[in-house]
Amino acid sequence: MSEGVSQHGALQSYIDKWLSVQPQQRMALVFVEPGKYPGHVALAALEQELLSAAYGIREPQVAATKLHWWAEELSGAAASGGRHPLTRVLFDDDRAHAIPQEQWLAPVLAAMAQLDEGTAVDFAAQLNAASALHGALATLETHWWYGDAVSPARAARVATLSHLLYALRRLQDDADRDRLPLPMARLARFSLSRAGLRERSEARDQAIRSQLDDLQAIWNEAAGLAGPLSVFRALEAGQGERLVRKAVRAGEPLAVLQQGVPDGGFLATLRAWQAARYWQKYVNR
Repeated sequence: MSEGVSQHGALQSYIDKWLSVQPQQRMALVFVEPGKYPGHVALAALEQELLSAAYGIREPQVAATKLHWWAEELSGAAASGGRHPLTRVLFDDDRAHAIPQEQWLAPVLAAMAQLDEGTAVDFAAQLNAASALHGALATLETHWWYGDAVSPARAARVATLSHLLYALRRLQDDADRDRLPLPMARLARFSLSRAGLRERSEARDQAIRSQLDDLQAIWNEAAGLAGPLSVFRALEAGQGERLVRKAVRAGEPLAVLQQGVPDGGFLATLRAWQAARYWQKYVNR
């Protein structure tokens, strides 16, 4: 097997991991062809690798070791071209070299800093804590897609909201973790314990709806923030907004969250097409 074929297979495995978490992005790939825009897809897959290390590894020391490796990799990639299949694709593109090294490192450092964080006191603190990592990822992504002349403010906010929504969907699975998807003030307001998060109750339903109300309010405000969204981010945000609206009205909101919304359909196609059209008009102006 040739080295080129081997590298392609390795790259595809990371893309498949990303798509397993965000299957709706298969629709976006119709407009962001991997063969034409390999770096855009590789960056999305890199983001998923960092998020998997930050949230998917339960042992903080193991997560820290993996994130430290990524810090070393991204520190030297501009000079060496990288060792990881994703890094090689990214730093084969001039965009990677135009982005300051500190922006490449910022998500990794933010992920390492939040490994030992516990449950946030209230929703504002939760939003602020999550924005360090997800804002850094969104800044990197925005500058890759559009250059450094645009604001990453909107992308940073919707990336943070998308994460908090994803965490809420995993409420039962993560009930024993140090950092819970519901802030302490909300747990206290509805008299919920960790054990109470695992089983459906009226108190749990009310707490989830209260969290969804806050997410929806901030999502509405995010539309007024400056800056564009990548095609991937626009599709993720659209799916998230639809899911929040559906779940907040449901009798059993967590069941609706866990079921999700259809990955395809006209609305998703339209959103991906509109985002791709804006992106292409911007970069080709």
